[in-house]
Amino acid sequence: MTNNFRQSPFWFRALNTGWRETYFLGTKIRLDKDDLIRSARKTTGLQDFGRDFNDEPLARLLLDVNEEADLHPIGRFITRERFISLLSIRLRAEYYFKQQPQILEQELYPAWIIVGLQRTGTTKLQRLLAEDPDHRVVPSWEVINPVPVDLELYDLNERHRVTGLQGHKATESHSYRFSHGPIYPDSRDKRIAIAQTSVKALKLMSPGFFAIHPIDAMQPEEDILLLDVSFMSTTPEAMMHVPSYAAWLEKTDQSPAYAYAVKLLKLMQWIKPAQRWVLKTPHHLEFPGLIEKHFGEVHFLWPHRNLHESVPSFLSMVTYNRMIFSNRVDERLVADHWVRKIGYMLGNAIDYRLKPGNDKKFTDIRYDHFIKDSAGELAKIYSLNGGLTPELLERFRRHESENPHRKHGVHEYSLADFGLTAEMIDANTESYRKFIGNLNGREQTEKI
Repeated sequence: MTNNFRQSPFWFRALNTGWRETYFLGTKIRLDKDDLIRSARKTTGLQDFGRDFNDEPLARLLLDVNEEADLHPIGRFITRERFISLLSIRLRAEYYFKQQPQILEQELYPAWIIVGLQRTGTTKLQRLLAEDPDHRVVPSWEVINPVPVDLELYDLNERHRVTGLQGHKATESHSYRFSHGPIYPDSRDKRIAIAQTSVKALKLMSPGFFAIHPIDAMQPEEDILLLDVSFMSTTPEAMMHVPSYAAWLEKTDQSPAYAYAVKLLKLMQWIKPAQRWVLKTPHHLEFPGLIEKHFGEVHFLWPHRNLHESVPSFLSMVTYNRMIFSNRVDERLVADHWVRKIGYMLGNAIDYRLKPGNDKKFTDIRYDHFIKDSAGELAKIYSLNGGLTPELLERFRRHESENPHRKHGVHEYSLADFGLTAEMIDANTESYRKFIGNLNGREQTEKI
């Protein structure tokens, strides 16, 4: 084994052991739908979740969290706080939608959607593209809490009176919009401190996690967390063992989650305008059709990496994730679940892409090229938007110099850690391997 997944910090293990031994005193954290809903309403002082709120996904998830996930005491505590936070976000969002109906009347910005598999350079790509001042991303502090906690902190009427913006049709330059309008985020915005506390807590609970996926409260993060507000995403199955919920989710129409994510994006762009969204999450590989249906003008950026490298890298990240929530994490079960799931996600994306006219909606990014020299791959992307400028190249180079590859340490992993062979991965990803073979042949032809 290249990793010892059992090495949680001593204090973490001791606290869980001691806490569990007091369960007979009634200290076990309660995970009940109605209790969570009451707590969110009490926390916010708000009542309305919106007409499009459906509590069935939450109920199904809680059933399997309680019956299958085998959470340790800290895992139950984190889960309860997180679910209350997600419900509170929805309550606060509905408050804003009532106060400012113009928010939902906006057009969503055009979007570049990064849809690569986990561990294929998607984080680096998004963080580089975030350096473009015309781009709107969702930093970690904002995706954890996409709606201000203090409902009176941002005067949305005043913001748009000052900046003179209407949707994404603004004609002012980016620098003018932000230098002459209200500053965002406000220094009093509690969401930044909340995110910074979360990052510190994660470092304490799982010190090795940052070598796998560096988390920074101020850097862009996956917008899958916006789908979590509807309790319909693959986040739970990455955090804990909930196979029944995962199976139900795979067979369930997820349009409501995507439709509500768009509403949250419109709220965020209303508060801080830009020209284009740059979003990313591997979850979107499974649903490119829903992305196109609900997001409007989109272009997909698809990074590719050798699956024999990216898959075990991702499985190790899931294992670290699950150790934060449970003492009983079986690497083989992690592999069984996610190798099949990855093949399923890739298959859905390829089926969509191979439909007539859809191939032109994608730009492919080569992981090995991107890591060695990002400028060439970025140039392919910016051919969609007039080409790279010297100013942008300098921004990208500066970001890379400040955030070198493996800045947070070396992430070691192997197929053997999960009882896998290359043949097992190949058996679940046949359609993707065929697609990559055709793509390689096409690229070679284009070079001639």
